[in-house]
Amino acid sequence: MTDIATIDDWITDAEGENLEFKSSRTRFGLDELTEYCVALANEGGGKIIFGVTDKRPRSVVGSQAFPQPEETRSQLNQRLHLGITFDIVQHPGGRVLVFHVPSRPDGIPIQFRGKYLVRQDESLVGMSGERLREIYAEAGHDFSADICFGLTLADLSTEAIEDFRTRWKKKGNNSAIDTLSLEQLLRDIEVASDDGLTYAALILFGTRQAVRKYRAQAEIVFEYRSSNAAGPAQQREEFCEGFFLYYDRLWELINLRNDKQHYEDGPFVLEVRTFQERAVREAILNAVSHRSYQLGSNVFIRQFPERLEIDSPGGFAPEINPENILVRQSPRNRRIAEVFAKCGLVERAGQGVDLMYQLAIRDSKRTPDYSRSDDYTVSVVLAGQVLNRAFVRFILQCEPADLESLSTEQWLALEAFSREREFHGCSEESLGRLRDLGLIERVSSGRHILPRRYYEFLDRVHVYEKMREREVKKECLERELQKFRIDGMHMTELCDLLPNEEQKTVRRLIKDLEGEGRAHARGDNRWTRYFPGPPEEVQ
Repeated sequence: MTDIATIDDWITDAEGENLEFKSSRTRFGLDELTEYCVALANEGGGKIIFGVTDKRPRSVVGSQAFPQPEETRSQLNQRLHLGITFDIVQHPGGRVLVFHVPSRPDGIPIQFRGKYLVRQDESLVGMSGERLREIYAEAGHDFSADICFGLTLADLSTEAIEDFRTRWKKKGNNSAIDTLSLEQLLRDIEVASDDGLTYAALILFGTRQAVRKYRAQAEIVFEYRSSNAAGPAQQREEFCEGFFLYYDRLWELINLRNDKQHYEDGPFVLEVRTFQERAVREAILNAVSHRSYQLGSNVFIRQFPERLEIDSPGGFAPEINPENILVRQSPRNRRIAEVFAKCGLVERAGQGVDLMYQLAIRDSKRTPDYSRSDDYTVSVVLAGQVLNRAFVRFILQCEPADLESLSTEQWLALEAFSREREFHGCSEESLGRLRDLGLIERVSSGRHILPRRYYEFLDRVHVYEKMREREVKKECLERELQKFRIDGMHMTELCDLLPNEEQKTVRRLIKDLEGEGRAHARGDNRWTRYFPGPPEEVQ
């Protein structure tokens, strides 16, 4: 708490303090205050002091700026997510208002309306490109591996540690884990060392009292809202303790209102849950292992009847964005992610977005939406509504082992083809694998659709046959060419295979096969013969 003596010390000797004095006897703009907070945060944090003159010798003149400082503090934190606080000191010289601005988190430069500001003499200026690069380079630092000074074993929950022990033993099928003391177990998973306990130990195993003392923003807030209307949530629970104490409780809360979507499959009635448990758990684990624990805001999980929103403080790492999130991973808190991997909560440390995509496509739901994310928050929306029941029926009739072998790019291809759209993000090798499994069929060069049974579910077999008509003829020619790999076939022989087609049509079909590398010609003019595959495949 700031008091009169502290104010007097700042006025006379500000050495070692990052202070900004403003007399502002009557008023000061909120936008200008926000910019000063940005500059101070980018310089390691500091204080903005209203009611004191800036030039030496400084004096207290009193300020009436921001008569409702609690509202101002709330607005600043909505803009910057820094956990800014304030004090009011009734000094003999008048009212002094102090805003305390924390330092920016490692690897995250703070900006307001696109401006990354620092102070220069009496002005605010944009941060240099070199300094921005230096800050972004800090993102490799793992905050969760840092020592939380003052934290002791007594501050950790035995219940949380034992929950982890049980999961770890089950994952590794190793009964020797039961013989480890609490301290040795924590050392083995590298959340404790001779230097002390890490922030990972606090965040995963800490008691409520310890978490609130050392890192109060390490909190997850759950809300259920039956509509988009503003106002209090129908249900709200706050979790400010070790993650292993409430991880299962979060899923229980979501599953309370997890409706079933029914549809008929012949004589059977099948169902799809609005929220898939594995996808939800992956999204929560991502929020905990990727968020910034240095920002002052919490993780929010908001459940609506047909969607789930998860907001995680910190924004994407510099090299990650919504477009490449499937192929690039960079866990901000690697030590936490490694603990999750050890006990089987995640398959690979710091990953899981690909699994969320695959599960959404399996249930014919919209893929995870990260479009609301910004510099300070990663926001993901998990949609719950089934869009295409025929696709779900098709997937349920496929071999489970085949589906488990598919990559994310192959799932995205299946989704695109179910909508009769082209998809260019899949290699020819991956497409060939899908064709071999009978999950897709070719309709033209570079274009595929799902097989006949999918169109039977849609009651659109006539559309399937129309799209496949030309390819069926090409496949007929290709099959016959395979029988004559040595001698090849003459055009007249190929025309005999399709007696209802003109020769020019057969020539166009052969031309297509050549363009796709499925056939090639040897010889000229009337001596031309056709062989299967590209030329280099023939010995």
